[in-house]
Amino acid sequence: MSNLVFPSTADQDLPVTQHHDIYPGIDPSKFQASLTGKVVFVTGASRGIGEATARAFAQSGATVFLAARKTATLESVKAGILKDFPGAKVAYHVADVTKPESVKAAVDACIAAFGKIDIVVSNSGAVEDILRKLAYTVNGGILGQVLSARMTKVQSLNNVQEVNVQGNFNVAHYTLPHLSKTHGYLIFVSSIGAQYITPGLSGYQSTKHVLNRLVEFIVAEGDGTVKVFSLHPGGIKTEMSMSGGPDVAQYLIDDVKLPAWTMVRLVHGEEDYLSGRYISSNWDMDEVLTKWKGPILRDDALKNRLTMPREL
Repeated sequence: MSNLVFPSTADQDLPVTQHHDIYPGIDPSKFQASLTGKVVFVTGASRGIGEATARAFAQSGATVFLAARKTATLESVKAGILKDFPGAKVAYHVADVTKPESVKAAVDACIAAFGKIDIVVSNSGAVEDILRKLAYTVNGGILGQVLSARMTKVQSLNNVQEVNVQGNFNVAHYTLPHLSKTHGYLIFVSSIGAQYITPGLSGYQSTKHVLNRLVEFIVAEGDGTVKVFSLHPGGIKTEMSMSGGPDVAQYLIDDVKLPAWTMVRLVHGEEDYLSGRYISSNWDMDEVLTKWKGPILRDDALKNRLTMPREL
């Protein structure tokens, strides 16, 4: 797909200062040793946002448990954390979030190692080949090529569904009982794409929209002891996001530390009123708290809604 354009979502974004890097409200110096004694379980922890998040929590004093599919990359992230933050407690377990038994094994390993889970960052994600749309037409009678392309899209969409929906569901299912005991936090790394309809991204954007609703369900079914957020990490250059090519890369202007330290801030209590809602790492969280907390609670905002026509 050439000249990919994302529609405006101005009416679905808070009118606050937008940040693309560390700012005073999430400055690491504010959180030194603030999470000592807390245990953080991070999926997709072997690179990109997951790695940066694990490092931020370790720097804040938390014990970190890493989960991802490859031993070598997990070992590398662990070694990097121990090198830069001497005395940090880090362990890992190889896990594929699409397989329930694999997630359960990782959660059990975390409990065996550290005895509890206080915070979960569900970060695993996938995106389809954005060059291919949902439907195809036969062009020039080359039916075989068209069917091959269609199968590629179907297989790609199935993978996106398994990782972004089933994978996050698996993580929630096996960690929520432990988070209930610690009155903890669950953060899904979602996307502002949940609010978009961009041709060629039907799988990715639909599944990210599902995460917003899943957050609402977890809160509705819970007793309020676990705080749950759906977080847009910003436009981050990762191996997954860069697969979209130059048309997507132009939007990837945010530092990977932005979502990492936003998540650290989210688990300190001041933002508990945002539980069950969609949040963007780009938002100035101080402005959200001081100017928008009241209206958000009053209107039960930052949740999925069906737009109805205005009164005649």
